[in-house]
Amino acid sequence: MARQLGLHLICKMRHDSALYIPYENPNPTRKSRRKYGEKINYSFIPERFLKKTNIEDDIRTDIYQATLLHKEYCQALNVVILVRTNIKTLTRTHAVLFSTDLELSHEKLIDYYSLRFQIEFNYRDAKQFWGLEDFMNVGKTAVTNAANLAFFMVSVSQVLLVHFRKFNPDFSVTDLKAMFRGYKYVEETIKLLPEKPDPVLMANIFHRVTNLGRIHPASTCSTSS
Repeated sequence: MARQLGLHLICKMRHDSALYIPYENPNPTRKSRRKYGEKINYSFIPERFLKKTNIEDDIRTDIYQATLLHKEYCQALNVVILVRTNIKTLTRTHAVLFSTDLELSHEKLIDYYSLRFQIEFNYRDAKQFWGLEDFMNVGKTAVTNAANLAFFMVSVSQVLLVHFRKFNPDFSVTDLKAMFRGYKYVEETIKLLPEKPDPVLMANIFHRVTNLGRIHPASTCSTSS
């Protein structure tokens, strides 16, 4: 369905997926119906497929890329295999990524697949904190606005978290919402008083109220955290 719409798939395969090198006829003058060549052995991947090697913290990462076949797919696949080996213990793990776009480089394929998790986190935060699954709108425009507002708040909250985590590394979205809710409660309450409290008392009130409901409360009276 994705290919019919002109789109490409990027996904992860099982670590033991059966992948085959396309069969190369040793005699080009003779026709052959054979489609599948040598099966990929993840313990001994052909060196010609190696694209990059990186060593960091005693972990060597080898990145292989090849156009391979899988019997469950009707077309050739752009496959990237990431092999991580602990240099000290020689333990070895690998992951298999693939795309239907045969022109995609291994760097972009890995980057695009990594973005999948950020997209999932954005949906999670939009649903959990910003009302994506709670709105009752049914009209097209209203639904669009509600969804856009939820994702807009995800972006705004991430920008604000960068600031507050400078003072409190564990500061979370729950803390952020509780803090601003507390600010609003204090502001509305102050409006009912005949006179505003002195600045020191005002700061203490804000500190106490904005800490209510927070998982990681501020330990000192500060307007920053």
